Amino acid sequence: MKYIIDNMKRTCWDQVRSIYLQGIRTGNSTFETQAPDWKKWDANHLPEHRLVARIDDTVVGWTALIPVSNRRVYSGVAEVSLYIAAAYRGRGIGSSLLEALIQNSEKAGIWSLQAGIFPENTASLGLFKKNGFREIGRREKVGKMLNGDHAGKWRDVTLLERRSRVAGVD
Repeated sequence: MKYIIDNMKRTCWDQVRSIYLQGIRTGNSTFETQAPDWKKWDANHLPEHRLVARIDDTVVGWTALIPVSNRRVYSGVAEVSLYIAAAYRGRGIGSSLLEALIQNSEKAGIWSLQAGIFPENTASLGLFKKNGFREIGRREKVGKMLNGDHAGKWRDVTLLERRSRVAGVD
């Protein structure tokens, strides 16, 4: 299977949103209950750090960074979002996207990437750890699911971090 990693464009949004909705439906990807519209999503994600994996004109996965704070001291810290279309999971696309995002972020001077993943999402935990993230903690019962099979259930979130050896090194 041949795919390319490319910058996300506005024209990718419908496919990106569809993949995000697939993740939401699993009940193990996010506390979100619905995907936002383009305007809201665009405002929350760093424009220069949005990538897609494509097979021809079909987006099969995406990743993007969200700033953790608007305070200048945290300008090099961002949170990773990464989603793969259900039909393409387990084929190495997530790893390729995450590797590309790490390189992209380091070139821009981002020194720390973080992620919050449900402990039950063992595939995502493995993917992030394989790509240099380490577990730094667990937020116990940090949120309650609002929909799906897990509605009403309190969920833990595993915190992961990847500190660059290239960016922000003195």
